Amino acid sequence: MAGLAAAYDFARAGRQIVCFEAADQVGGLAGGFKATHWDWSVEKFYHHWFQSDEHLLKLTSELGVRDKVIFPKPVTALYHDGEFYAFDSPIAVLRFPGIPFLDRVRFGAVGAYLKLSRNWRRFEKDTAHAWLQKTMGKHAYEVLWEPMLEGKFGKEYYRQVNMAWFWARIHARTPRLGTFVGGFQAFLEVLAEGVRKQGGEIRLGTSVERIEPAGQGGLLVHSSAGEERFDQVLSTTSPQWLNRMAPALPEAYLSGVRSLKSLGAVVLVLALKQRLGPGIYWYNLPKKAGFPFLCMVEHTVYVPPEHFGGDHILYCGDYLPADHPYFSMSKEDLMKEFLPSLGRINPEFSAQWIKDSWTFKASYAQPVPMVNHSKNIPEVATPLSGLYWASMSHVYPWDRGTNFAVEIGRRTAGRMIEAAP
Repeated sequence: MAGLAAAYDFARAGRQIVCFEAADQVGGLAGGFKATHWDWSVEKFYHHWFQSDEHLLKLTSELGVRDKVIFPKPVTALYHDGEFYAFDSPIAVLRFPGIPFLDRVRFGAVGAYLKLSRNWRRFEKDTAHAWLQKTMGKHAYEVLWEPMLEGKFGKEYYRQVNMAWFWARIHARTPRLGTFVGGFQAFLEVLAEGVRKQGGEIRLGTSVERIEPAGQGGLLVHSSAGEERFDQVLSTTSPQWLNRMAPALPEAYLSGVRSLKSLGAVVLVLALKQRLGPGIYWYNLPKKAGFPFLCMVEHTVYVPPEHFGGDHILYCGDYLPADHPYFSMSKEDLMKEFLPSLGRINPEFSAQWIKDSWTFKASYAQPVPMVNHSKNIPEVATPLSGLYWASMSHVYPWDRGTNFAVEIGRRTAGRMIEAAP
């Protein structure tokens, strides 16, 4: 998404632009897929937009498709003592029985403070683990936030994630969740067509293998299609791929790239014959309760199953280190691991409900921001003249997502246009 948004601005500025994409479709982590009998696509990795996603919504307006952005209001639930409780509004929080009423009031007051605070830098010197215990109380933290942090970042990292990252999630997000008519892939194709209409070129199925200085100035891009020279290059890849693709970067810069921590994502997508749960869209599932994945998302509670030929779409997903066993498991093995937990949501569930299934894996899906993380992020303008790098790791303190991918892509494109030879 960052690369496409940047390409759109380059093309509008009259620059000759080539966008390389290794996959056979645009979109990256935001991309989707579509069964033959579906009208809409489904995202490979579940996500949504928020009403506060100003950069993304501005882009939809520029492309003339703002009217195709819709905002249903699904239910997000928290698991506690064998039950699921709505946890997506102040009223729902006040009704939650897992902590005493005064702790719920305190929880709401702290949430309001984070919502209204604007200076994120004051929070990045503290870990979320320590700050939330101090302000919300140990019991409220252990019941409400510790399971989510541990599920999101694992035992290795969750105590180290800084509070600015947590502040950003509370400060920027809204209860109403948005999607695009036809699915996100439909929007990505609109954006790609916008690049092409402005004269930009998008090469699908073309992977970049190496970027190096050209003898006569500029940069040589070695791809699966051959070698070409460009005045400037923007890479929107992971830290790991930048480290492999641009060995000519100074070691001091590359060591900073390699030091960035991140987690991958594993998702099992199921098409069911009928709805699984009671009408909840997003289930937060604590690992300590024995669930083998972080969350379950019943997509067709959010958008009607009629868009998918009557199929009921369900996601089971997790963020994990790239060396976790899930990454090497087959789809069949993942299903053996995951499916028993669906019976905890609905005891009547049977594997016979499953019409089809898919798995998607990505080794770079969630940056891990440590204390004072702003000091650790490498510059977007790399020391290699003409080479820029804009990734999920650069959107900090905001969490990864398409809105901030658009923002970092367009901001970087603006810098590159100003610095163009």
